[in-house]
Amino acid sequence: MPEKYVIGIDIGGTNLRAALISGRGEVIRKIKEPSRVNVAESLQKAVENLFSDNVNGIGIGVAGLVDRKEGVVLCSPNLHGIEGVKFKESLGKQFPVPVLVENDANAAAFGEKWVGAGKEFNSFVLLTLGTGIGSGIIYKGMLADCAAEIGHMSINADGEKCPCGNYGCLELYVAANAIHSKVVSALEKGSESLLRECCNGNIYKITAEDIYKQAIEGDNLAREALKEAGRYLGIGFANIINIISPEAIILTGGLIGAWNIYVQEAIKEASRRSFKALFDKVKIIPSLLGDDAGMIGAAGLVFSSSSGGQKKVR
Repeated sequence: MPEKYVIGIDIGGTNLRAALISGRGEVIRKIKEPSRVNVAESLQKAVENLFSDNVNGIGIGVAGLVDRKEGVVLCSPNLHGIEGVKFKESLGKQFPVPVLVENDANAAAFGEKWVGAGKEFNSFVLLTLGTGIGSGIIYKGMLADCAAEIGHMSINADGEKCPCGNYGCLELYVAANAIHSKVVSALEKGSESLLRECCNGNIYKITAEDIYKQAIEGDNLAREALKEAGRYLGIGFANIINIISPEAIILTGGLIGAWNIYVQEAIKEASRRSFKALFDKVKIIPSLLGDDAGMIGAAGLVFSSSSGGQKKVR
């Protein structure tokens, strides 16, 4: 009997990733498309390219609040174009297989528990550190049935307004967009920095990777921007540790490339703000699956539901 596969899709704030996933969590073939152009069109093309008679489901992880039953994105602060899109209904009409829609970070957390860095932990929190801040919670071996929007916890009561409607959200201080905005603002005000030499002098095209590279070279502005963001991230870590007391915090997303400045600063700050007994028990580690976590997890949720609902992942 031919092996059955699931198409796993991760729609993030910047890219759409899709892959054919086996029942063992293996990536057989994958596709990557920009998600800011036309998400619906990119999604359809990806599914058409991967679909075959051996596919028995489609799992979609998407940035934002999701109505799982209806397969609709209710709110997506970093990708407004997908709000209200009926992914489950539209794909279900074109492809004769079950379609499941989940928050992308929840899907990534499930993926890490299934075949990634979370396999050895019974309870952990996953944070995606990129364009925005996503999060998913595994509790007692299962994906927690909650919004888990840790990136939108308010850490500054008098902070600026977030696209989500709240004020002073963690995401506004620690995400790639926040770091970029801080650096560009400082450069606009005349701060000296090696970053002025990047992107042919166009400071608005500077990326988080550029900032990290110059920080390694000793650039004060770049280093301070990453360290300040790291301190705020550490506040987020401390809140997670003091409230949930997980066995691990697993980090994924482009910003973990700046681990030795950004994340290390966060760990130091968390150690100052957490209950010592709880901090000493938590491991703060990188994802094993990286950018594939959301796709693998979305597919894993389909495999799980097809066997009678989400079971404890071992």
